[in-house]
Amino acid sequence: MKNTKSKATEKIHESTWITLVILGSTILITMYGETMLLPAISDIISDFDISYSTSSWILTAYLISGAVMTPIAGKLSDIYGRKKMVLVIFIIYIVGIAIGGLSTNIYTLIFARIIQGIGISMFPIAFGIIRDQFPMSKIAIGIGIFSSMFAAGSVVGMAIGGTIVQNFGWQATFFTIIPVAIILWIIIKKRIKDDTPIIKDEAEQNSNFNPPKKENVRLNQNNLSDKKTRHHIDIKGAMSLALSISAFLLTLTYFANTNSESNNFKSFDGIALGSLATLTICSMIAFVIVERKAKDPLIPLRLISDKILLPSNIILLVFGITMFMIYQTIPILVTSPVPFGFGGDAMDSVMIQLPFMIVFLIFAPSSGFIVSKIGNFKPIVVGSVLTTIGFASLFAFHVNEFLISLNLIIISAGLSLTQVGAFNITLQHTPHQYSGVSIGISVVLVLMGSSIGPVIASTYMQAYQESVTGIEGQSFPSQLSYDLIFLTATIISMISFPCMMLLKRRTNQMIPKRA
Repeated sequence: MKNTKSKATEKIHESTWITLVILGSTILITMYGETMLLPAISDIISDFDISYSTSSWILTAYLISGAVMTPIAGKLSDIYGRKKMVLVIFIIYIVGIAIGGLSTNIYTLIFARIIQGIGISMFPIAFGIIRDQFPMSKIAIGIGIFSSMFAAGSVVGMAIGGTIVQNFGWQATFFTIIPVAIILWIIIKKRIKDDTPIIKDEAEQNSNFNPPKKENVRLNQNNLSDKKTRHHIDIKGAMSLALSISAFLLTLTYFANTNSESNNFKSFDGIALGSLATLTICSMIAFVIVERKAKDPLIPLRLISDKILLPSNIILLVFGITMFMIYQTIPILVTSPVPFGFGGDAMDSVMIQLPFMIVFLIFAPSSGFIVSKIGNFKPIVVGSVLTTIGFASLFAFHVNEFLISLNLIIISAGLSLTQVGAFNITLQHTPHQYSGVSIGISVVLVLMGSSIGPVIASTYMQAYQESVTGIEGQSFPSQLSYDLIFLTATIISMISFPCMMLLKRRTNQMIPKRA
């Protein structure tokens, strides 16, 4: 009888699959919009006469906005319901897409990208809905399939984007998204069931998470007894978080801009960089102080410093950095003239990156089934090893399109395994009561990494440029810049190894306590 009941409990219902497909489509449409724009980066640089470092803001502005809004949206979804927040955010995203298509200068485009970035905050909310509907032992399958929608959107975007950019211009990429997004909004409104915030009891809370006893008592009092506190939005925390993230990424971007062709670093640049770095440190300290004092903090600090969640989140940060270093670098490498690139066009850029996206599309759902069968640790180990090998090989061998595509395939397989395993740890280890906030933290770190990656790549491309005979007044990233980008990605990917060791030791230490 016990086994029969267990099997019934573990069954994934048809409604769960429908919810997964609908919510996965939101990821598909947003990634479709992102990757359609990638082949156009070189065209945008030319049209708006901007530097390579400035072009990084096409990606970075979008990601900063998403990083800032994600924890705020997660908190709002815990209060007002996840479906309502998804619908509101999706409308904002559609408005940003429309503005992007009408952009006539880089400032309008960046503004549009900031609005579009709010759409990213749908992702952790959707993760939360999926967690509610999937059995705990099957969550990895949901994560894998959900993650595959990132790749599916990328495959569709890459396949269609190059053609649209080449034949109709990059502005047209935005307008193709609007009707599909409106239809999807209607489907979500009609088919996704209304959800209400659920506060789990103390027994479930403590089954996966063990904060200090005093904090635990205060937490239960705040959430179970004081409704006003539960409906409070930590405005100070949100503002200090926004300032911290923005200041940090502004520091990186300003550093990239100072590395011009002449490599002249003036005293004013040093003062500006120092001021931005100081602002970053002060705002981060202010965020910690505000969150410590807040009765109902935007992000409970114990979730950030948790012994299991911290190394898992660092792995996700590495995932974001390395993946978006590829997104920023490959289109420019392919479209730059010989001898610094391959002299290709938008379609050539698509064809080289398409295998990367297809492999991610295949491996992400497969990774979910693998993780659900053998656990989180081994897939993360294999994924991290593959990613490191792929980047090392890309550093050594990127002299032609075939070798680049082959190395990207290896990297894609590694990243998919790593991402699913790390996200599954977050979902399994975090109690239901904090799922929205905890997933939000993980997504923010992915977004932070995704913001840092393009800046690192563009810094090298801006710092090391050479002119091409026959093309006056324009220089291009040199081979040295690409060597440094791929070498840096290799080194960054190796950060996952000590994190894996910590995860292994700490999860083993927790087993006797849970037995």
